[in-house]
Amino acid sequence: MSILLKAITPVAVTIAIALLPAPTGLAPHAWYFFAIFAGVIVGLMTEPLPGGAVGLIGVTLVTGLAPWVLYAPAELAKSGFNPANAALTWALSGFSNATVWLIFGAFMFALGYEKTGLGRRIALVLVKAMGRRTLTLGYAVMIADTVLAPFTPSNTARSGGTIFPVIRNLPALYESKPNEPSSRRIGSYIMWVALATTCVTSSMFLTALAPNLLAVELVNKTAKISLSWMQWFTAFAPIGITLLILIPLLTYWLYPPEVKEGDQAQTWAAKELQHLGAFSAREGMLAVAVIIALLLWIFGGTYMNATTVALLVISLMLLGKVVTWDDIVKNSPAWNTLAWFATLVALADGLNKVGFVKWFAEAVASHMSGFTPFTAMVVLVLVFYFTHYLFASVTAHVTALLPVMLAVGATIPGMNMPHFALLLCLTLGIMGVQTPYATGPSPVYYGSGYLPSADYWRLGGIFGLIFIAVLLLIGLPWLAFLA
Repeated sequence: MSILLKAITPVAVTIAIALLPAPTGLAPHAWYFFAIFAGVIVGLMTEPLPGGAVGLIGVTLVTGLAPWVLYAPAELAKSGFNPANAALTWALSGFSNATVWLIFGAFMFALGYEKTGLGRRIALVLVKAMGRRTLTLGYAVMIADTVLAPFTPSNTARSGGTIFPVIRNLPALYESKPNEPSSRRIGSYIMWVALATTCVTSSMFLTALAPNLLAVELVNKTAKISLSWMQWFTAFAPIGITLLILIPLLTYWLYPPEVKEGDQAQTWAAKELQHLGAFSAREGMLAVAVIIALLLWIFGGTYMNATTVALLVISLMLLGKVVTWDDIVKNSPAWNTLAWFATLVALADGLNKVGFVKWFAEAVASHMSGFTPFTAMVVLVLVFYFTHYLFASVTAHVTALLPVMLAVGATIPGMNMPHFALLLCLTLGIMGVQTPYATGPSPVYYGSGYLPSADYWRLGGIFGLIFIAVLLLIGLPWLAFLA
């Protein structure tokens, strides 16, 4: 898609929706707000500009048109009400949101891994220890991602930026070349294990995927349900551990490598570790900092907010010279994500504010009469999960559909909303396995030359079904047990 078409499409969608008459039961200003919101979602998918810029433009547009898109006539008629000031307060609300700053803080952890080389060292140590057999090499890749996941909210940075640069060197050691029949010797196996693993770890830890944190905020705003780091991990742990154990083995059976063993990977990893040198003081400081963060997230929720923990660790990293202030200032992905998520939190809250979510939920719920709460929960989770085939961004998916799904669930008598909200949130990482565009690392592995299109779509479909099946078959009884 050309840059011009990418830029025109969101504008065209916004105008087209706005020109249609508002549906029955929905106020005109709410329909106009939805038109802008839909344009922002399309903009996040086509990316004519970075996500933060798209979100900022959307919020600014709503703020400028507030009397027509954000407030009902009754609100505007109130004595002393100033729509311009009220709209600005709404627009900036996302920037004071604790969850948004937790996302930013977690990005700094990832920066520490990169600057110190600790993430690369962990991956190399595991390859050296477990790399003799191809199957155990798959488990080494899995363990490396799992160790890094709790402190790396960008799976693109974690898998595409840390794991992939290490493992892309391995296939050539076995004469397994990209875009050639020899890619199946070992390269295809390693790449798929890495991709499937990062999708599971992205669901396993609240702080392993930035949209997870956005989802928690939307759940809090829409359903008034609070989810902690430990609640999230406890809910997914039996599902995640099962899947992580199965991924290297299932891939070995379903997409078998031709090379079963050899010492080339171990030899290469040993040489790379020699180049890295001895474990540095900065790496040690980072390791201590992330352990402190993990312990406080698990055990300190009563005494310290999760965002405060992240800010504390950033302070420790600065004091210990793990990163410098210049490193933080120059970390454009973190600042882009801060602006992106702050504006999306405001826009998603706006859908609730204008009444669109309530109207849509009631319309959908009217077609679900006769469903038991349990059946409705399963059906809605499946719809939420498989509609990701339509999205090229987990963030766009969360922003567009999560509040609506939660509102629909709330209209169904007897629905266990805490369980329903958790199940929806826990799909966010694993849904990334389905397509070559489903999550950040997908294009990295798809473009590696080791996963041909037909193989990627086939494996994505198979593993996508396995992932959601395990989530429901283990997750539903497990949540009932925890209740």
